[in-house]
Amino acid sequence: MSIREDPIRTRSIVIIAFVVLAAGVGAYFVWSHYAQPKAPPQLEYVVSPSLDVLNTPAVVHETVAILKYGDRVEILRIRGDWAQVRVRGGAEGWISTKEVIPAKAFEAGQKLLHQVSGMQAQATGHATLAVNIHVEPGRDAPVLGLFTEGQNLDVFNRRVIARNAAGSGASMAASTPSVSDVWYLVRSDSQAGWVLGRMIALDIPEAISQYAANSNVVAWFVLDKVRDGDAHVPQYLVADREGTVQFDYTRVRVFTWSRKTHHYVTSFVQGGLKGIFPIRTERHHNVPYFRLRLVANSGEKYQGVYGLFRTIVRHIGRVDGWESNAMPGRR
Repeated sequence: MSIREDPIRTRSIVIIAFVVLAAGVGAYFVWSHYAQPKAPPQLEYVVSPSLDVLNTPAVVHETVAILKYGDRVEILRIRGDWAQVRVRGGAEGWISTKEVIPAKAFEAGQKLLHQVSGMQAQATGHATLAVNIHVEPGRDAPVLGLFTEGQNLDVFNRRVIARNAAGSGASMAASTPSVSDVWYLVRSDSQAGWVLGRMIALDIPEAISQYAANSNVVAWFVLDKVRDGDAHVPQYLVADREGTVQFDYTRVRVFTWSRKTHHYVTSFVQGGLKGIFPIRTERHHNVPYFRLRLVANSGEKYQGVYGLFRTIVRHIGRVDGWESNAMPGRR
């Protein structure tokens, strides 16, 4: 080897070393930009029915674990839309960040689920499209997960919230419909939360569908069942809303079954109401009763209590406040 070749070799080695060093530095900055570890690692919860934990976020990957809704994971680091996690048992892998929520939001969702478990559903329906589930009624409220298109839902409450207002749980909003959203408190399986009302279609029972075709039915309840031959036919309390978005319902009707003509008849109707959900039904001495949470013209909150005696509805009386379970005094 000639003496003139040594400088060339030295120069080549220096260039190669510089390129390798530059590539390493560049890779470090790219990783540090897209993979910021959370300090300290935090716990999050799975909100998908089923979630694969992958050994790598690359296109070619293997599944190292399968998680279900409510499983807890420890977030180790974030890279774009991917999170490296440690699951129960110690296995580590990668999941989509869209499939988990922070522990605080998950716990709030569990509280909502416990809350509605003690409430009476006002209606049933389904999601017309995929819709986000929120902790509170409001577009900026934390998201708990997603209801899929067509998913069946029980409806428990309703709120009208100004679009520029944070979810507050207020029972009514004074803003106009053009700048407000209607929200429903709903439950499906093991999830509960608030969703945009326009994304929910109510599944009105076929028995009262003819009446519903000409009314904005918002709630219905089976008060009792009567026997007609071999069949036990339900008798319904139905609430509808007319001319306002501020109140949940403005009119109620009771449909009873005529065993003589074998069809429903309207045995009771009362309109001009300023009603707020939830409507409650109960039984005393085998008599069905229902309670309406109403607002007087003066703004006073009270309950109207009614009973269904065979096919006759009687107004039992009035109870001050919305939370009392007391029955009105005997009239």
